[in-house]
Amino acid sequence: MIIGVPKEIKNNENRVALTPAGVAEFKKHGHTVYVQSTAGEGSGFKDEEYAKAGATMLATIEEVYGIAEMIVKVKEPIASEYDLIKKDQLLFTYFHFASSEELTHAMIKKGAVCLAYETVEKADRSLPLLVPMSEVAGRMAIQEGAKYLEKPLKGKGILLGGIPGVPPAKVLVLGGGIVGTQAAKMAAGLGARVVIMDVSLPRLRYLSDTMPQNVVTIMSNEYNIREAITEADLIVGAVLIPGAKAPHLITRDMLKTMRPGTVVVDVAVDQGGCIETCTPTTHENPTFIIDDVVHYCVANMPGAVPYTSTLGLTNATLPYAIQLANKGWKKACAENEELKKGLNVVNGKVVYKGVADAWNLTFESVETVL
Repeated sequence: MIIGVPKEIKNNENRVALTPAGVAEFKKHGHTVYVQSTAGEGSGFKDEEYAKAGATMLATIEEVYGIAEMIVKVKEPIASEYDLIKKDQLLFTYFHFASSEELTHAMIKKGAVCLAYETVEKADRSLPLLVPMSEVAGRMAIQEGAKYLEKPLKGKGILLGGIPGVPPAKVLVLGGGIVGTQAAKMAAGLGARVVIMDVSLPRLRYLSDTMPQNVVTIMSNEYNIREAITEADLIVGAVLIPGAKAPHLITRDMLKTMRPGTVVVDVAVDQGGCIETCTPTTHENPTFIIDDVVHYCVANMPGAVPYTSTLGLTNATLPYAIQLANKGWKKACAENEELKKGLNVVNGKVVYKGVADAWNLTFESVETVL
């Protein structure tokens, strides 16, 4: 198969979908890999390293899309890429269709095969291609939240871990999945007082057993959330419903009950956000303020630490990408239930229910395209 790796062009997106080591693996299986020049530069990988691993370097994004049967990316295509996508071309990347009606309709119109990292799902309901970036985003949520609590950045002016004789900050984490767990772990490690909420009692039991003493678990419901946000200094939104829009756990009216300078970091923003007032921001302009509450809503947080993120992502995606290249997408998805669940939009049909529901589109069974 002919694999294409374009340079990411989303604002401040420095990750790349494939490392030189990944190129070497594709070559070992007899595939041809084309990489756009400087695609890996932001992650610390030079063109010479890709060429040495066996890739053919191409100067423009148009050439990469023009020649490839499978495009391997990090982020969803943006408007300037839509016209480059060909009918029947396989795109393997993060899509988050449920948060973008425009992207959904564009991919339906193009007739491409859209296999989304974020809905590839194991039998135990875990999301193997979302895990590494969720780990990065969860840890970064605390790093960024701690920074924006500083007074010059309009926060409360509170040090996350406090000092002897001065109490630490209070951190509220909504969601006990990968993002929430990593956020709670980082906040606790810095000495903050942490509350983590989830709707699953078994999950809360697990977190209660494994988290440090400065982490408290509380059942997530509207009453408890309304109580907790009045005390919190930093709130991390870490709610995920695979392939569907995130529910609004914090609504517009709740902001008025928070203290001025509170910071909210909505990691779920690329799935619509779990804080109603959050809209996607960029690394260039990461925050905005509503009702004296600082909102950090960068939709591609791991893009700020591209070296770590690229290695983590490639570790997870490469085995699946090799299967797709070796067998072709139809055979690979028919034989691998995990990959099959990654199919979202295929040849103009919406085959993932969460996406169809998000935009009131006709849902067709994935079996109809296999």
